[in-house]
Amino acid sequence: MLRYFWVLLGILGLIGIRVLEDVVFYDPFLMFFKSADHSAVLPNFHWGKLVFSYLLRFGLNTFFSILIIHFLFLNKEWTKQAFVLITLIFVIVFPIYLLCVYDKFEFGYLFSFYIRRFVIQPLPLLLIVPIFYYRKKIAQLT
Repeated sequence: MLRYFWVLLGILGLIGIRVLEDVVFYDPFLMFFKSADHSAVLPNFHWGKLVFSYLLRFGLNTFFSILIIHFLFLNKEWTKQAFVLITLIFVIVFPIYLLCVYDKFEFGYLFSFYIRRFVIQPLPLLLIVPIFYYRKKIAQLT
């Protein structure tokens, strides 16, 4: 029962990050992308605050994602693998997103929008959990 409490706490943590995103994190592109206006003017922003805010958000999302994964599967090796995979995805996607910002989203509005999703949302969690469930089922069959 305690195990599911921690999973629920992780889910509530991710929901809290999403609900409080405009209060806790510096992200001048929230309204830019919410408007869904391809001709919207790029807002003024500060690079340092922007990068720090994204790193903070990544750290919190990763913490709660790892908490969920650990208590769903109770496998330290899988927890480590999930952490490495989440970090690897971020290390690949974050510079691409920063390049999009630097280039004023000339790569394309939708491309930038979806790359940004991988930066600010815990999308790897949605990929890892089904993979690990499948892995667990395969292990039980053998």
